Amino acid sequence: MAEYIPFLMFVCVCLVLMAGYPVAFTLAGTALLFALVGTLSGHFDMAFLQAMPNRLFGTMDNTTLIAVPLFVLMGVMLEKSRLSEDLLESMADLLGGFRSGLGISVVVVGALLAASTGIVGATVVTMGLMSLPTMLKRGYSPAQATGVIAATGTLGQIIPPSIALVLLGDTLSSAYQQAQLNMGIFTPKTVSIGDLFVGAIIPGFMLVLMYCLYMILFARPAPQAPQNVEAADNRLSRAMRNLLPPIILIIAVLGSILSGAATPTEAAGVGAFGATVLAALKGQLTISRLREVVQSTTEVTSMVFLILIGAAVFSLVFRGFGGEELVEQFFAGLPGGIVAATLLVMLVIFLLGFILDFIEITFVVVPIVAPVLLAMGLDPVWLGVMIAINLQTSFLTPPFGFALFYLRGVAPDTVETSDMYYGVAPFIFLQVLLLLMLSQWPQLATWLPSLIYN
Repeated sequence: MAEYIPFLMFVCVCLVLMAGYPVAFTLAGTALLFALVGTLSGHFDMAFLQAMPNRLFGTMDNTTLIAVPLFVLMGVMLEKSRLSEDLLESMADLLGGFRSGLGISVVVVGALLAASTGIVGATVVTMGLMSLPTMLKRGYSPAQATGVIAATGTLGQIIPPSIALVLLGDTLSSAYQQAQLNMGIFTPKTVSIGDLFVGAIIPGFMLVLMYCLYMILFARPAPQAPQNVEAADNRLSRAMRNLLPPIILIIAVLGSILSGAATPTEAAGVGAFGATVLAALKGQLTISRLREVVQSTTEVTSMVFLILIGAAVFSLVFRGFGGEELVEQFFAGLPGGIVAATLLVMLVIFLLGFILDFIEITFVVVPIVAPVLLAMGLDPVWLGVMIAINLQTSFLTPPFGFALFYLRGVAPDTVETSDMYYGVAPFIFLQVLLLLMLSQWPQLATWLPSLIYN
């Protein structure tokens, strides 16, 4: 019975989280309670917790994680300075004469916001407030409007540079080294956040293209009045003025990473500085707005690192109870080998996405299962991209998808919840299709990193 204590720990954490308790305190509190009971019963050695100070110092000394507050600052600055609203208005005006032009605009702007923030809730709420009333007025059905907004809001999981990929890349890097050491390889290869960024580029753009094609082929908005040529020229000029600065900023951030000119942390600093300069040039960088940006950045960053500390405590206690060995034995006993193990992990992560955010899953679940899967021969970049898209699908799937809850909070009462469920169904299908394509052709995620870095 004692060997199943790690599994019982995991179940207890999920139950406490579903009761509404804060994630960081739930992880640490549950782990410490199990450690105390295990010590009294003779099943746990408190010496495992002596590694906690080293874990905390390692977190403080991890220069890669400095990218988190910088990328958050970049995204919040673009949101608070109304750059995102100008983007949507310009794109909508530019494509207003085309059928589904507004829908395509929502996808493109949502992808740009996702690339700059990587936070599902922030993108969904921002796009819901900006574009949902306009889409409804222009003849889109509630299902079409809410579906495309919720779907584009989840793009932050896969489009670099995003916080989700930063955290996932850092976790997979540690897991990859641990897997190789467990296999007796004492000069392990490394995988970086930059590798994961590059691996996510092709799948991310494929998903954006699939969304746009769906809007072109199947969206049925009411027809719009034709625009005259002079107005079109003015719209094009305004669109370029509003589109080029953020696009150049994102290209500069990604380009500096891909070319090797900067680390992800240094590139995040470029992004944060560039977003601040853009806000200043638009005259939006007031003292009050700067205070809002800094406060929001501090709140998000504090949440991330507090969860990281709670996850570190949970991980130590989980290992102290022999959790790693339990997972390895379970995967080794599966009849389908690596295929069955990967499918099971993806299913578990998908279901956990209903109750946990990507941060908790990245810090708690991935360190448990990733070393075992990587030791079985999976490519770390491919695994990271698959996990990101899988979580994106989970956050969109009714009835528990986080994106739906966020959108429900800002949608008018005239929009039924059933409309949202119906509207996201095609986009869930597209995401599952992309997962199947990646499983069939892993090169979609691994080819570009091997081309650039080799």
